[in-house]
Amino acid sequence: MIAKLKQFIQSHTQESSPEEKAQNLNLAAATLLLEVVYADEKLADAEAALLPEMLINTLGISSVQAKDLTDEAKQARHDAISLFEFTSEINAQFSIEDKQSLLLSMWRLAYADGELSQFEDQIIRRTADLLYLKHSELIQMRNIAIQQSTE
Repeated sequence: MIAKLKQFIQSHTQESSPEEKAQNLNLAAATLLLEVVYADEKLADAEAALLPEMLINTLGISSVQAKDLTDEAKQARHDAISLFEFTSEINAQFSIEDKQSLLLSMWRLAYADGELSQFEDQIIRRTADLLYLKHSELIQMRNIAIQQSTE
């Protein structure tokens, strides 16, 4: 645990190139999306199919990059101490609109299998709090996701 904490602190105190910052940002966003996918401890086919699309649309990356990023995010998720290490990166670089888009993607993934588990809901709400989004924004993004899932 202490080794992971040291690694976390060192990784956030070192200077990064713009490419590394962009990669870290994409990794943070992808890891948060994976948190939703695995929150209920079962990977539904609909969620697995929707995840690459969410990465491509939310982050503006290619399908090959989305696959590579998913693999990297799985490892980052496994090594993670808390959601804060990912949300702090996003807070530093995302605009409000980008945060809302990420939250919408999280809601869409949560509803992809037709049901929202309490664990998915908790992860999304906790993430919204850590991203300093208002409760009204959380609800607005959820309602949009519900509407899109029924279309």
